[in-house]
Amino acid sequence: MGVYELHRLSGAHLEAVLAFERENRAYFSSSVRDRGDAFFETFASRHDAFLAEQEAGVCAFYVLVDRDGSIAGRFNLYDLADGAARVGYRVAEHVAGHGVATEALRDLCQKAATDHGLRRLSAETSTANLASQRVLEKAGFTAAGRCTVAGKPGLNFTLALAHQPA
Repeated sequence: MGVYELHRLSGAHLEAVLAFERENRAYFSSSVRDRGDAFFETFASRHDAFLAEQEAGVCAFYVLVDRDGSIAGRFNLYDLADGAARVGYRVAEHVAGHGVATEALRDLCQKAATDHGLRRLSAETSTANLASQRVLEKAGFTAAGRCTVAGKPGLNFTLALAHQPA
């Protein structure tokens, strides 16, 4: 994937992920609701909770790592059950608009099928977030209806994955 690689989230990523979230807070807040100061104050315990969820097989969290070890994005599979999961992702402002999110999402979809045995993925985005809609469409997702995202109008997207043995 060029200079970036998707890595499974681990305890070793704690400081880099926190730095990523802090550095991009204002950028993220321009399109999604700000997570608030408490998110950052309790980040270590949240990180531990993510790792516990991942260990339990409920979710699978990935970080997009730059060759210098910094985090350029987060790509997650939530609510793994019955061969399906929900997708969530965010990338750093400095890589937005350069195809990085699309390439990483395609990689995540491959991992969803091969590493997690998933057959269906879904994602939601606000109708105002045109960049996220383009990323989903370029990664093969199709719009499947309307929904509400953080109290705002949104679109639901789905993707059927090719069956591949886990």
